[in-house]
Amino acid sequence: MQLTDNTILITGGASGIGRGLAEAFHRLGNKVIIAGRRKALLDEVVAANPGIEAIELDVADPASIETAAQTLIARYPTLNVLINNAGIMPFDNAGGVMDDKVSQAIIDTNLLGPIRLSSALIEHLKRQPRATIINNTSVLAYLPLAVTAVYSATKAALHSYTLSQRFMLRETSVSVQEIAPPWVDTDLVKKSGDPRAMPLDAFIAETMAGLASEAEEVIVEAIRPIRANPGPGEHALVNAFNADLLANPIPT
Repeated sequence: MQLTDNTILITGGASGIGRGLAEAFHRLGNKVIIAGRRKALLDEVVAANPGIEAIELDVADPASIETAAQTLIARYPTLNVLINNAGIMPFDNAGGVMDDKVSQAIIDTNLLGPIRLSSALIEHLKRQPRATIINNTSVLAYLPLAVTAVYSATKAALHSYTLSQRFMLRETSVSVQEIAPPWVDTDLVKKSGDPRAMPLDAFIAETMAGLASEAEEVIVEAIRPIRANPGPGEHALVNAFNADLLANPIPT
């Protein structure tokens, strides 16, 4: 994608990867609008970055999406980039009783949120001379973490949806890119400084460089071997990955 002269909406833009991307695009002179549920955090980012604007949006709520989309189209007629970044990652136990409300919240936020928001904005994006949708999936789309089974499944589903979305938009002005982060040291789980987690600034720098290309998938080098996981040998890799994390748990 072109990294300048854009009007960009970033969901989940008040913290973590979303904030990192928002500030990186803002430094390049783009008009950036961050969206999220927590007004206090949105206000904090806006105050720290004069020129960034914010809109309250709950991507798990279809009514909130429709209201926000109408406001965005009216307020920002040049909106041409949508970054579907918002997500939640509760731990669960696929080998036991699952909390249906938690599972539904993960699906509504991580999968239906990007689908619904893209749908609400797609005709506006098609009218732009150039536009981009960026879907934030995860390395766990290819290598599921057993203790976040529903989260991993939603990211695999969003990856699949992105492939279809890209194909269906192939003859329009809208390109579709996917970023698939590794474990990044943010508060999605718990910001802990764990050496296994990629520092946020390093992830943002490598990801921005990748987005500047025409790459359909922007993968940091650290996870490139894992991206090739799906195949006849995937079960052994998934089992070994999860056994190692059981022996060395992620801080919670």
